[in-house]
Amino acid sequence: MLNPVVLVPGDGGSQIRARLNKPHKVAPYCKKQTQTFTDLWLDMKELTPLWINCFVDNMRLEYDNVTRTTKNSPGVETMIPGFGTTETVEYLDSVKIPLTKYFNDIVQAMVEWGYKRNVSVFGAPYDFRKAPNELNGYLTALQQLIERAYYNNNHQRVYMITHSMGSPVTLYLLNHMTQAWKDKFIMGFISLAGVWGGALKPIRLMITGDNLHIPLISPLKARRMQRSMTSTAWLMPSDEFWKPDEVLVVSPARNYTVRDYKQLFKDIDYETGYMTWEDTKGLVNPLQAPQVEMHCLHGVDFPTAGRFLYDKSTWLKKNPKYVKDNGDGTVNIRSLLGCLRLRDQQNQTVYHKTFHGVEHLAILHHKDVIAYIKGVLIKK
Repeated sequence: MLNPVVLVPGDGGSQIRARLNKPHKVAPYCKKQTQTFTDLWLDMKELTPLWINCFVDNMRLEYDNVTRTTKNSPGVETMIPGFGTTETVEYLDSVKIPLTKYFNDIVQAMVEWGYKRNVSVFGAPYDFRKAPNELNGYLTALQQLIERAYYNNNHQRVYMITHSMGSPVTLYLLNHMTQAWKDKFIMGFISLAGVWGGALKPIRLMITGDNLHIPLISPLKARRMQRSMTSTAWLMPSDEFWKPDEVLVVSPARNYTVRDYKQLFKDIDYETGYMTWEDTKGLVNPLQAPQVEMHCLHGVDFPTAGRFLYDKSTWLKKNPKYVKDNGDGTVNIRSLLGCLRLRDQQNQTVYHKTFHGVEHLAILHHKDVIAYIKGVLIKK
């Protein structure tokens, strides 16, 4: 009998659909109303210089500093399609452009090993714009999906396979479940490129944004959306992983460390960011072991930003130079290795394997990674 598998994607790894009834448009050519839910993330035609402003205004969140929660941009209703199925985590767009392939190679391999989509392997997409403190409905649904997978597969316990931000989201769930529940339902937790202690990249998203690897788009255009996502603040470097005297950002006026976030957000004129960081910084750190068997796989030796160097020409304007660190191109090595901190906290084994030169997203398609997963799932 096969152990069922639930796939938990990372930041950007779930599709988002939107229905619009907006009070106004940010540009004359943007849609104001749609009758049905249409693709928002990821719709490749929206990620073009003409449409990017429409896209950002529909994707951004608004923060309520009284309830300390976020809501959609006015007149935007969103939904996450495909919960419980693999389809919407295999590809990030509904047209299935090869460029947007996500968990597809892993699922395709699992089918060859005898798994069946939506019978023994399931997807658990979520609104990745938000940190776990705003994902209560999702976490309840995820718990129920795990239970359903167990009962519908002859009481075989479940393996969680998670990517990137999906790893701390899953850790957050497991930390809130009883040991009896975990012993009954969870076989193991396979983390691919897990972000255990944050990463430097989200700081750049806050200061100057990221152009989503689309050459003609200015990072500043996407910044409004990226700043507003509480997951961006949540994934900033944790003071459990970076020392208080380590410089993360050099600017023309001063240097910033993990102790200086309040000042940093003030200096970039985005003090809401400090509130969302305060709301989320303690959700999984200090790390608390999940008390289930773990497999932590990640890339190493891929150049990763270790410190951002802004000067007068780039500060708040465009991407900075950076000092190279070890990591997987997105997550710094110390954060990827965070999983090893759990070894001393639990009796269950924590397995660890690194893959030389394997980038943060490429890990989902790498033959050696897929072979490792097979070795765990398919008992000889």
